[in-house]
Amino acid sequence: MRTAVLILLAAITAALPARAAGPPPGAPAGTDPPHAADPLRVEIVTVEETPFSMNIVLTGTIEARDSLNAGFRQGGRVTEMLVNAGDRVTPGQPLARTDADQQDQARQVAQAALDSALAARDQAALAADRAVALLDRGVGTRAARDAAAQSLSAAEGAVVQARSALDRAQRALDDTVLRAPTAAVVTARMAEPGQVVAPAQGVVSLAMLAGLEAVFRAPNSALLENAVGTQIALTPLEIPGREMTANVVEVAPLVDPSTGSVEIRARIADAPTDAALLGAAVRGEISVPAGRGMAVPWTALTAMGDSPAVWVVAEDGTVDAAPVVICRFQNETVLIDTGLVPGQRVVGAGSQMLFPGRRVVDAAAP
Repeated sequence: MRTAVLILLAAITAALPARAAGPPPGAPAGTDPPHAADPLRVEIVTVEETPFSMNIVLTGTIEARDSLNAGFRQGGRVTEMLVNAGDRVTPGQPLARTDADQQDQARQVAQAALDSALAARDQAALAADRAVALLDRGVGTRAARDAAAQSLSAAEGAVVQARSALDRAQRALDDTVLRAPTAAVVTARMAEPGQVVAPAQGVVSLAMLAGLEAVFRAPNSALLENAVGTQIALTPLEIPGREMTANVVEVAPLVDPSTGSVEIRARIADAPTDAALLGAAVRGEISVPAGRGMAVPWTALTAMGDSPAVWVVAEDGTVDAAPVVICRFQNETVLIDTGLVPGQRVVGAGSQMLFPGRRVVDAAAP
């Protein structure tokens, strides 16, 4: 009878499903289950403190470092526009003309006044010479000589005044022709023949070819304060195959209220004097220093409740979750602000299979 009962119990036990792995009966609490005794092969990364940087890809335009709106010193009616947008001009080249009839007449009047003053001076000089000669012969008076000398001095002053008036009239006539102050490219033509312009009103917009800048608009960030002096690689979008470099020289201190962005200006090194580059769209990539911290692979990130965490490997090969504070996400990398110290080892790939106390080994180890 006893033998039959034992056989029946053995049959029932064989028919039951296998018991879940766990500590053997009577084992102390917290003992690893049998399958946990085999270390899990995972990626293990040693934490190192590294400098952070923020990479920003920007799109902007190429502009002249110096530009101006050229206009006439005196107003008048425009008679000729001698250039168009896109034309290259040389120093002194005429750009536009205004009606010069009044200025030409004023110059002729000034020239006639100078001729009259010269004639009067010559007559006064002759009279002064006669007065001196008469006085030397004893038939003249000192008063007559002094009066002749005074008349000569006044005549010479009149000549100087007439020359000055002629110079002013000549400059006014010359100002009816607008000339390029230096080598440049015409970027806009802002007047047409027949239009009446005021003094100093912009007629032609010029971009100097002495230097070019790339102008970008970037989202506002406190890190942009560190961008001045950094180098940018530039690629013109409309001119393939032309690579350039530039250095950031200015970051606007204020946000543009109309766009909510910050203007960045980068001076192009060894910029070619190519008018085709003006106004061209350009793409640039800038790397801005962003402090120091710990970088771990994105596969190391897990969660502890509602907080991010990583699995830290202890000296005995067991893991435990450690909460961290994330600074920023980058491509395949998580930048950790606090929660880790240099020298710690964390689990990368394979972290999704872990639980506290699990033993691991480095998959890269032999």
